[in-house]
Amino acid sequence: MRRHRPAQGLTLLLPVVLWIFCHVSGVHGALPTTQKCDEALASPLPHTAFTSSSVFSSGYAPGYAKLNRRGGAGGWSPLDSDHYQWLQVDLGSRKQVSAIATQGRYSSSDWTTQYRLLYSDTGRNWKPYHQDGNIWAFSGNSNSESAVRHELQQGIVARFLRLIPLEWSEEGRIGLRIEVYGCSYWADIINFDGQGVISYRFKVKKMKIIKDVIALRFKTSESEGVILHGEGQQGDYITLELRKAKLLLQINLGSNQYGSILGHTSVTTGSLLDDNHWHSVVIERYRRNVNFTLDRHTQHFRTNGEFDHLDLDYELSFGGMPYSGKPVGIGRKNFKGCMESINYNGDNITDLARRKKLDTSSFRNLSFTCAETHTFPVFFNATSFLQLPGRANHNTVSVGFQFRTWNPHGLLLFSNLDDGTLEISLEDGKVAVHINVTKAAKSYRVDLSSGSGLNDGQWHAIRLVAKENFAMLTIDGEEVSAVRSVSPLSITTGGTYHLGGYFLQTLFPPTQRSFQGCMQAVLVDDQPADLHAVEKGTVGAFENVSLDMCAIIDRCMPNHCEHGGRCKQTWDSFSCTCDGTGYTGATCHTSIYEPSCEAYKHLGKSSDAYWIDPDGSGPLGPFKVNCNMTEDKVWTTVMNNLPPKTIVTGSSRNRRTVLQVNYSASMDQVTAITTSAEYCEQQIAYSCRMSRLLNTPDGTPYTWWVGRGNEKHFYWGGSGPGIQKCACGIDRNCTDPKYDCNCDADVKQWREDSGLLVYQEHLPVSQVVVGDTNRSGSEAKLTVGPLRCQGDNNYWNAASFTTPSSYLHFATFHGETSADISFYFKTSAAYGVFLENLGNTDFIRLELKSPKVVSFSFDVGNGPVELIVHSATSLNDDQWHRVMAERNVKEAVLQLDQTYRTSRLAPAQGHTRLELFSQLYVGKPASLTCQDSAAGGQRGFLGCIRALRMNGITLDLEERAKVTPGVKPGCQGHCNSFGMYCRNGGKCVERYNGYLCDCTATAYDGPFCTRDVGGFFEAGTLVKYNFLPEAIAGASKDTKVLTHQLTPHEVNLTKEEVAFSFSTSSAPAVLMYVSSKTQDYLAVVLRQNGSLQVRYNLGGLREPFTIDVDQRNLANGQPHSINMSRHDRRITIQLDHYPAVSYNLPEASDTQFNLVKTLFLGKVYETGHIDPVIIERYNTPGFIGCLSRVEFNGIAPLKSALRTAVKSQATPTEKQPAAASPASYQGKLVESNCGASPLTIPPMSAATDPWHLDKTDAVFPFNEERVIPDGVNRDSAIIGGIIAVVIFTILCTLVFLIRYMFRHKGTYHTNEAKASGESAAESADTAIIGTDNPETIDESKKEWFI
Repeated sequence: MRRHRPAQGLTLLLPVVLWIFCHVSGVHGALPTTQKCDEALASPLPHTAFTSSSVFSSGYAPGYAKLNRRGGAGGWSPLDSDHYQWLQVDLGSRKQVSAIATQGRYSSSDWTTQYRLLYSDTGRNWKPYHQDGNIWAFSGNSNSESAVRHELQQGIVARFLRLIPLEWSEEGRIGLRIEVYGCSYWADIINFDGQGVISYRFKVKKMKIIKDVIALRFKTSESEGVILHGEGQQGDYITLELRKAKLLLQINLGSNQYGSILGHTSVTTGSLLDDNHWHSVVIERYRRNVNFTLDRHTQHFRTNGEFDHLDLDYELSFGGMPYSGKPVGIGRKNFKGCMESINYNGDNITDLARRKKLDTSSFRNLSFTCAETHTFPVFFNATSFLQLPGRANHNTVSVGFQFRTWNPHGLLLFSNLDDGTLEISLEDGKVAVHINVTKAAKSYRVDLSSGSGLNDGQWHAIRLVAKENFAMLTIDGEEVSAVRSVSPLSITTGGTYHLGGYFLQTLFPPTQRSFQGCMQAVLVDDQPADLHAVEKGTVGAFENVSLDMCAIIDRCMPNHCEHGGRCKQTWDSFSCTCDGTGYTGATCHTSIYEPSCEAYKHLGKSSDAYWIDPDGSGPLGPFKVNCNMTEDKVWTTVMNNLPPKTIVTGSSRNRRTVLQVNYSASMDQVTAITTSAEYCEQQIAYSCRMSRLLNTPDGTPYTWWVGRGNEKHFYWGGSGPGIQKCACGIDRNCTDPKYDCNCDADVKQWREDSGLLVYQEHLPVSQVVVGDTNRSGSEAKLTVGPLRCQGDNNYWNAASFTTPSSYLHFATFHGETSADISFYFKTSAAYGVFLENLGNTDFIRLELKSPKVVSFSFDVGNGPVELIVHSATSLNDDQWHRVMAERNVKEAVLQLDQTYRTSRLAPAQGHTRLELFSQLYVGKPASLTCQDSAAGGQRGFLGCIRALRMNGITLDLEERAKVTPGVKPGCQGHCNSFGMYCRNGGKCVERYNGYLCDCTATAYDGPFCTRDVGGFFEAGTLVKYNFLPEAIAGASKDTKVLTHQLTPHEVNLTKEEVAFSFSTSSAPAVLMYVSSKTQDYLAVVLRQNGSLQVRYNLGGLREPFTIDVDQRNLANGQPHSINMSRHDRRITIQLDHYPAVSYNLPEASDTQFNLVKTLFLGKVYETGHIDPVIIERYNTPGFIGCLSRVEFNGIAPLKSALRTAVKSQATPTEKQPAAASPASYQGKLVESNCGASPLTIPPMSAATDPWHLDKTDAVFPFNEERVIPDGVNRDSAIIGGIIAVVIFTILCTLVFLIRYMFRHKGTYHTNEAKASGESAAESADTAIIGTDNPETIDESKKEWFI
């Protein structure tokens, strides 16, 4: 056992922490604060304080069971060593218990190896000690002399303790000596009778409270009741109450009358709180931050709305709601039970009530002692039963009881009648009654069913009455639940009833055999069952039943299902349903989405809309973004809902208009993108007519924008922080040089100030505040573009470990109940430890154990566990491999490269918390302190680790590596792992933070060289490419790159590789023609009938060698592809997806293509020799259609011509001679991939693609950029544009009509001053400084939007 580490609370400001510390001293009554709570409590007690279930003999009496004492027989031993024995200690009064120690019986073979601990205030209604979500079993002794001590993680307050031996010495019997450690405990107690309410009156009539600490302890057997309540006339309130045995906190710091600010906040915690045991509650609030703690489990949350103060009137009431005449309290029951140590902001309410300083007039009889209930619960497991006697040979059955369980099925009661059977069972959460009677050769059967969802852990009451021709079943005393039967029936009771199980043979066996749960308030024949007599053995019988105890556990509280996963439970376990959450795993911990667009690109994904989860298993949920994978960058785009050129009118410096900019993701999600991005930008534009932007006489701008952190910014797009200028002011080209913005000239003509905002710390734009559009003729239009970010620093954050002793260290990893670790590694070493973190005995480690084995090992207190995955190939191949490990309370998982996976279920009982204290070591074991000292033969890691993420947080390996010897930031060699994504001859180029595909020497573009580059040819258009080096003398460096394959000695060819695709509806045409300085040529043409022909003339033949590739008409407007190669005489041609066909040049033909000169596409225009057949038959009027991905011996002539044209248009002032580029064109050539060949391989199906997005999903009500194919029909786009203009005109007319009808705008009402004197960034509204009545788009939607 280990000491419990207190849960970490929400970090508040230092003064607030000190204030809370000063006011919480009385929270737990008179707990010791200056000395350690570790006194021996059992040793000073008299013998009479010890009792037991039985005694072996007088020398073995329980009074001798004191640690290290040798009196009597040296300890306690029961008469029988079985599971029904117990040893009990009465501490005399309630004590704080912190530890327990056990010993065997002195000098014997008798000891206890495992036991449970029960505790109680009264010696009845026992509660088992819980730890790690289970009824805890303590490990005991292995001999008779050594003492074993356990610290209690959950300190308890009790008067009575009971130890239940579970296992004992195999050589002897049960033997025990014990000691209990702790200290005194005292607290004021108030008994609430369900009528009385304590009123705590404030010193002033109205309280405006910014911080609260409320603490109390309560116990009750009721499932409903108001514990405290306070309210104000402005609508603020705070209520703490029990609902269905759960604790509900409702708080409202203020709402406005228009409903745009809703302050109501409701949080539920706990379960099964009607167990009549003490529970502690602490509520700490500072402004909107709240810590809500129940029994040491803390929930942190922020209240809804925008207000910080809790405005209460007159009083705060405890135990119920005071009568106020308001309907809000109607139907709520007052609290019935006991409370102690009630503290409110430093005032001890219970002490004030005892001293009659508070109003307690509503109590009939105020008592300061806790009135105990007289319930006697019985706990059943799967092998239990309780047998009770009843009246025999009677004609009426009348039974009743209460039960609670999590299981949907179970046997509640069974009785053998004199001539049949009676069964009450739980079937699918409903109560079912089956009565079978056989009398005088007649069979009677009655089936009743009532209720639903009765396996919810709550107490439910059953009442059954059956007699002559009548049976009635009632659930929870509700008349609406009663079901009756008037079927023929005759009953004679048998006199014995079995509850919770029946394992004997009978003629009509029950449909269920056992029950797991609790029962109480058992009635047999309308008489309460005497369970005390059953316990003493004088009445009835039982087996494997725990009496006077209900050991039910809510395994869904606290809820281990993360990220909104739904928890379902049975008596023994729980499971999580993760559907629709975006997460997976046993506890919905692991995100199913990648963290960024960068990650999707390196999985080979192309531009599209994707879900991303930047913090993985962290608190941020997944959201949808547009990913644009360009050749060298990956852009992430987040859209907003502000329409372009939003019209703004009627604003002034005294009454500014606030335009809210909402995004398709929360501000925290967008911040996660900007924080990890390499670069971000956002376009902002202000079109104006007599509307000034920044310049004002007193220096305060008319208009500003609010960014991340709710901070105001006075600079505009194209400028920078601290510079109150627009882009034209920076470039000194404003229309009026006296001003720094075009709009500041205040002219009647339309002007615009626009530019990019690029300071990442300020983005995105959340509000724009406009203040100069109220004058006659004044008008403005605002545009805020989408947020665009490039790169992901987290994805490429890497470190290289160069020596076996090198390592990086970080703060202790906190993954107590749920931990996930993921990273990439590459190495050439055979083994090495990736990371390790140690605790006292706990640890967690990931390592490469051998070239093909990765290991994940840990210990949470139940002994070491190791998961191993074996790879089919070696992992020390210097390529990137991905490791993902997860450990939670349900299971542990290890996954390698999304291919190899292994898992291990957690034990049903045992420790669940991973408690570490050392630093986290990355790159070597935590126990390895120098190069030549290895613990257990472990070695440090040699290689690279990248994108190390632990519980959603990326560790900054690069920053730490910069100051660590033996470790270098970054890691080269990405092309070894990702080079395969560069297709079609693209070359992988290394970058510091990744790679890119160089498509320069290919006929393709795009991030992976997969996008065809093509052009649309009109009649007469031709592309010309010169091969001879002298024709391009003086060419640029880029041009030489294109032609480096054709050096002077290579102009005589013996092989050609040709590939292109085309589409056309016209024939004849020249597709490709390659000329030479001799009469040699190569031509690919379409004949008059649309069939494809290849013509070779290499000399030696009277006529050119012709190949009719296909007799079909290929001028059918469909894309077709051709791949052709020649090596010496052998020619291979593949058309479309048909099999390749081979041809051979005649023996008389030459095989050398001499002095290759020029390549033509679309038409031939040659000054040298040319085959007259080409000119006469195919060259007029020229090719009309599309050509794509044209390649000839590694040259991309069409792409080269298009790129040359783009460069010349981009730099029109730099005139270059025609010879500067080998490629040129004549006529009109428009880039288009309309001639691209169709896919011959079907795309991945949606069922097998984990990143597929269903386009019908309803996601966010915002505009989203879509990736538009290049081949969109331009006519459709023009028609769509015309329609859009018409619709826009109609909408504008409607907007102005609505504006005229609703001239009186709604104002923004609050119930309190907004953070005066507080931080300017406390809320969004505080950033709008200098506006008394800010007019917002959200508050007046009917004015701006339809």
